[in-house]
Amino acid sequence: MDGDCPNMEELVTLSEKYNCYLVVDEAHALGVFGEKGEGLVQYLQLQDKIFARIMTFGKGLGCHGAVVLGSEELKAYLVNFARSFIYTTGLSPHSVATILMGYHHLENDKNALEALRDNIVFFNQVKKMLYLNPLFVRSKSAIQSVIIPGNEKVKNIASSLQQKGFDVKAILSPTVPEGQERLRFCLHSYNSKEEMTKVLTLLSSFHLQYSHSVLRPMHKLQKLKIQYYGKYRVTD
Repeated sequence: MDGDCPNMEELVTLSEKYNCYLVVDEAHALGVFGEKGEGLVQYLQLQDKIFARIMTFGKGLGCHGAVVLGSEELKAYLVNFARSFIYTTGLSPHSVATILMGYHHLENDKNALEALRDNIVFFNQVKKMLYLNPLFVRSKSAIQSVIIPGNEKVKNIASSLQQKGFDVKAILSPTVPEGQERLRFCLHSYNSKEEMTKVLTLLSSFHLQYSHSVLRPMHKLQKLKIQYYGKYRVTD
């Protein structure tokens, strides 16, 4: 849900040491990590050491459906014994064509991948500058989640951001455990640095309004000036 990831190399080492099967959910890795957006496992060259990878097509590829990547033995087992697969209607030709075109786009449009990665780096730098890091789940992906405990509080902040033109949704309990309610930001290659700076500045301001926070005082936020140096550097 939060786009975060563990130390994959250490997990592989542990799985080999204790003879375990390692299954990796790459829902938020497809279209983000790797030279052509293949995912984090392939980017780390660990695909031959992972029992199964789950890739979803409803996020980075903008379609729906999913696939399990693994050995021929795993494939044969799932085809013959996975009830959720056997009794599910297959994807339509239109959906398959959309997925194939999504992969074609990843392979041939490296500018979009580079722009997305630049935006992820920039978003994380502005978070740090605004002292928002303690609120966020650590993530280097396009999914950035900020923990705001309390259904009413997180709904109020989401509503305030929406009124400013940012379609940020609240994730409430019991969807997540009580006390771990959150807002989730989904970054795109076409988001501008001005948009990301504005939404994070507003988030910091609204968080101060709805709680007693250790974040930067409001009068300093109002004087904040963002400058861009090259591709990544941000200062105030």
